[in-house]
Amino acid sequence: MCGILGIFDVAPGTTQSALRAKLIECARRMRHRGPDWSGYQLISQGKDKQELGAGQHASSESLQRLCIAEHGIRGAAKHAIAHERLAIIDPESGAQPLFAAECKQAGIEEGSIIVAANGEIYNYKELYELLKREGVPYEPNTGSDCEVLIPLYVKFGLEKACSLLRGMFSFIIYDQRTGFYGAARDHIGITSLYLGRGSDGSVWIASEMKSLARDCPDVEQFKPGHCWRSDTQQYALWYAPTWRSGVLPSTPCDFTKLREAFVKAVERRMMSDVPWGVLLSGGLDSSLVASVAQRTLTRKAKGEGASSWMSKLHSFSVGLKGSPDLEAAQKAADHIGTQHHPYTFTLQEGLDAVAEVVHHLETYDVTTIRAATPMFLMSRKIKAMGVKMVLSGEGADEILAGYLYFHKAPNKQELHAELIDKVAQLNIYDCLRANKSTMAWGVEARVPFLDADFLEVAMNIDPAEKMIDVSKGRIEKYILRKAFDTPDDPFLPNEILWRQKEQFSDGVGYGWIDALRDHADAQVSDHQFAVAKHRFPYNTPATKEAYFYRQIFDGIYPSLGCARTIPEGKSIACSTERALAWDASFRGRADQSGRSVGVHTAAYDASFDVDADKKKAGRDDVASVGLEF
Repeated sequence: MCGILGIFDVAPGTTQSALRAKLIECARRMRHRGPDWSGYQLISQGKDKQELGAGQHASSESLQRLCIAEHGIRGAAKHAIAHERLAIIDPESGAQPLFAAECKQAGIEEGSIIVAANGEIYNYKELYELLKREGVPYEPNTGSDCEVLIPLYVKFGLEKACSLLRGMFSFIIYDQRTGFYGAARDHIGITSLYLGRGSDGSVWIASEMKSLARDCPDVEQFKPGHCWRSDTQQYALWYAPTWRSGVLPSTPCDFTKLREAFVKAVERRMMSDVPWGVLLSGGLDSSLVASVAQRTLTRKAKGEGASSWMSKLHSFSVGLKGSPDLEAAQKAADHIGTQHHPYTFTLQEGLDAVAEVVHHLETYDVTTIRAATPMFLMSRKIKAMGVKMVLSGEGADEILAGYLYFHKAPNKQELHAELIDKVAQLNIYDCLRANKSTMAWGVEARVPFLDADFLEVAMNIDPAEKMIDVSKGRIEKYILRKAFDTPDDPFLPNEILWRQKEQFSDGVGYGWIDALRDHADAQVSDHQFAVAKHRFPYNTPATKEAYFYRQIFDGIYPSLGCARTIPEGKSIACSTERALAWDASFRGRADQSGRSVGVHTAAYDASFDVDADKKKAGRDDVASVGLEF
């Protein structure tokens, strides 16, 4: 992954020197995402689409005038594009922004289209073959997987081009022939992207909010599965999967098909020209990722040979000393055969990092910060080993009903509706955490469970198959466990394959969340918390811990527009607000920890009350939960 920034339609008369200085200043704020190289491009006040006339393209001569060279005449500028590069594919020649190669058959002139992209296009070689069959024999200038975006856009248009991609991506594209510019984000929002409006009416697009927050009073998370188009000044949907159609899926689970779809998703994400590894918490999801990756590497090493680094897969885990995840991760690694690297952190080291985590993640969501802090600390250790990419297990719980609160789902209709909403929110929570906590140190996290083709298989399974019934041995994510329950050639030991769901913020050590609560209680007074709604009228913190994070966030990102990038709503064990009505036992226990659900083997006892801070401070907004669905 990388960092991208586009500033478009700046105020008339803006000088090149002023715009270039602003571009560099703002892009520098996310250079941690791309420490390997920086690329900047200014575009002049040339003819726009309206001036050219319908169907007309700018000439080669005018294209050269539009794209301003670094040594060009210092006049007015209209647009600017920046790219901060983390080199994983084609480190030698894949620097960005990317410029079109000439392809006369498709009417593409050299340099006529500019792209700045963040992410990976795993099927780019297949797409070049598709283009040849469609009469577009495009020969790329670089080995970058992202250059394929240029001929795809020309041949199929922006929305159709996105639908053909298999990967995680966000990108900015500028067509010098027409003056059109646009941006797009992957189907789930695995890569981070923001859209802002400057006070001068300019359009800003950036991988991280910190690059535009000071210049854009209006900021929003870019919609996943959408493009944004300059010709309409609006979003256009490009991802419309069948499982979101409103029709309840009815396909029976085929364990072989589910397993093979996941194996293919992992193999796709092993594409890399630099050292990489896997995150291994010892839970089901990350352990399956590691197991499939190791099997694939072993097979390739026998058939094709492997580098000294990749002849054995390196895995990484993090936790407090003696934590559940560290113990389980070592057991999984011993079975899989990875070279395992367990890292520990102390409570104080975690607390010391919280403010920096809020800065990098651009959120004040409680469960995100709880889970991101250990991941942030681990990522620094991983980068120190020279690793630039890791596979991770995010997404399985949202697709396959893995969270413990799903034990209380009343019927398959409610369960499927909850899964749809959970997948739709991944870009705000788990994907945001995985992306930014690793990219803070220039490490890219890839998530096989969110592969578009795997989603199409898993989300179209009859949700009755995902319902939990412990009396019949059907625990959370039963169908995934069963798909990989192959006794003759086991992917995992049974104690890992059938391990109860443990949320990452719990699994790193139960003392971590307790320490965060105690620290927040010491930092936030009863009076501050009592009058919280006056300081934070939007998304008023419900606990002192939430207040503590919001206070840090507000000091870094003070505008209401930034605060609104995080939605309001209560949760139990990472649920949406809908699920609070599923069971009377959820009343007063709406905390994001999995231990707030009674089925957890180390659940909070009956004295736990999520509203304790409110009651102590005398607040009048103590929660009440109704039971209706």
